[in-house]
Amino acid sequence: MEVILKEDVANLGNQGDLVKVADGYGRNFLLPRKLAMQATASNKAVVEQMKSAAARRNATERAHAEVMVAHLAPVVLTFIRKSGEAGHLFGSVTSVDIAAELANKGLAIDRRKIQLPEPLKSVGDFVVAIKVYRDVIGHVKVIVVAEASEETPAAAVPAEAAAAE
Repeated sequence: MEVILKEDVANLGNQGDLVKVADGYGRNFLLPRKLAMQATASNKAVVEQMKSAAARRNATERAHAEVMVAHLAPVVLTFIRKSGEAGHLFGSVTSVDIAAELANKGLAIDRRKIQLPEPLKSVGDFVVAIKVYRDVIGHVKVIVVAEASEETPAAAVPAEAAAAE
């Protein structure tokens, strides 16, 4: 089955591309989600018009993405999390956490655009890539800090509590 992609599809092609896919993939995934349309003669003519409009739109989106990367460059996100003695977190910092913190700073970034191969599970400084546009990637510095714990020294524990243990 030949289809014309309406949007970019990972590992398949970009918007406006004419691609050949398995019948089931086209009928059950691409067409119902409106990611593609069947490649007919009339649709091919419509696609030519769509490509010229898409070229203009892509130029403006790319310029907007480059401005967004300039805004992302100086951003430093700090997360305070509980951690063990070796610096491993009790939990993790995920792309959802990073997206929420960016939203608090006034930068609306979709969590799926944050290129985090696995959640951050240790204390430290990290550089996280954000795919703003096709080949426009920005970077954000993420600092994960251990939460200050209020441990009671053994000398301050009353004798009755120590005896009960």
